[in-house]
Amino acid sequence: MPIPVIDLFAGPGGLGEGFSALRRGGRSVFKIGVSIEKDTFAHQTLELRAFFRQFPYRQAPPEYYQYLAGGISRDNLFAKFPAKAESARREAWHAELGSEKFPPEVLDKRIQAAIGETEDWVLIGGPPCQAYSLVGRSRRKHDPAFATDEKHLLYQQYLRILAMHRPKVFVMENVKGMLSATVNDAGIFQKIRSDLAEPLKVVPEADQTQPLGYKLFSLVYSRGDLLGEIPPEDYVVRAELYGVPQARHRVILLGVRSDWPQTPGTLRPAKNDVPIEKAIGDLPRVRSGLSKEDDTGENWLVAVRALAQSPGLAEPAVTPALRRAIRKVLRNLNGNLSRGGEFVAGKPAPKFARNWLRDPQLAGFCNHATRGHIREDLHRYLFAAQFARLMKQTPGLEHFPIELLPNHENVAEAIAGTMFNDRFRVQLRGRPSTTVTSHISKDGHYFIHHDPTQCRSLTVREAARLQTFPDNYFFEGPRTAQYHQVGNAVPPLLANQIAGIVARLFH
Repeated sequence: MPIPVIDLFAGPGGLGEGFSALRRGGRSVFKIGVSIEKDTFAHQTLELRAFFRQFPYRQAPPEYYQYLAGGISRDNLFAKFPAKAESARREAWHAELGSEKFPPEVLDKRIQAAIGETEDWVLIGGPPCQAYSLVGRSRRKHDPAFATDEKHLLYQQYLRILAMHRPKVFVMENVKGMLSATVNDAGIFQKIRSDLAEPLKVVPEADQTQPLGYKLFSLVYSRGDLLGEIPPEDYVVRAELYGVPQARHRVILLGVRSDWPQTPGTLRPAKNDVPIEKAIGDLPRVRSGLSKEDDTGENWLVAVRALAQSPGLAEPAVTPALRRAIRKVLRNLNGNLSRGGEFVAGKPAPKFARNWLRDPQLAGFCNHATRGHIREDLHRYLFAAQFARLMKQTPGLEHFPIELLPNHENVAEAIAGTMFNDRFRVQLRGRPSTTVTSHISKDGHYFIHHDPTQCRSLTVREAARLQTFPDNYFFEGPRTAQYHQVGNAVPPLLANQIAGIVARLFH
């Protein structure tokens, strides 16, 4: 029987996907019992994926792919397979941990029903990270309510389940910023680490007659129980070292119940980094949209080519070689490119992790629609992408001609190097991408495609590829919500490797 997994703060399901997809001898090693998510659109994505997993491996029905292609509605898809849809609804729970609407006893019943009588089960997930992230803390450093933000304490919901239900193993993920985060001058990470090791001390309502403790392990160093013995930084997992085409650095704690004499292994580094072009190079070429103007291919072409007449190209900041390269791109632009869509017909042919990403039944690309941008940003994107292609680095604002600088009050500070100097960041060919974050849902400036002829930010599918979501993983909701889901997720391919380490503890 598959080992049950309870997934808290599941988002769109990246961590759970990695565990669910682990197979040994043709069988699934783990099965999601309950996944819990409060965001409406992330829950819809989670529920759809739970539905997909109700079918045997590689045997999803044609109707699923019809839904991805926009041929039938979600209601029609679920109505076609009512029993499997109901199982998916039971698995993916739309609930907010800690809220009055979902009291602890309701959660306890759901978990107990999912794990049954077995002691062999796994708790996974990570509390929302905004309160711990460096950017989040910077934005709220003068906010008097920051210290009492409930997000600081959401990990206590995790602790409560550890104390009440005593899983043999847990995996907890969060942003690297939690290592330096403080509340009321106390270190967040030190407290979390101590509480996770001895959850009964902070959950008095749990059974105190039976001892409970957890040994905490790093996934990248083989040094036994790490509590208090090594620096917190040793819990940081650098995803690009393990076959993920993205420099994503996250704190991941692996806990093993103290009465269980098992010591986990560690992640095995990949032989080579996966550069961005290898990750997204097979996706259809698409153009950016033109916002605040009539968005046709012809108008887009005229708008972008207007950069050729910009006085900025004559400024000293633009070298003759860069000026020639930009003009060459402008001459070769294709106004016939489409803007993509929620489904773009084609034949996915990923250049890495092919067996993981590709689905032979999928005849196209999901969630591959582009954003619209104002004309001035299109000029900045093209300039930045061509600068990066020529100089092998993304430009800082000091590299932009004055004519192309954004009209923001803090631009002078940025140019001086005091803040956000890389407001327009190109994802460089030949390297893994920078971290895909939820900020990608805002404006796309930090996620400019390396191809200047497409003149745009990344699509949801491109971001999902960088996160290693399989191509048949569909993100529900409006595009902003899709971006947000992808940016907050754990890379499933990395999660799958973690699942392999956990599986060896049970076998």
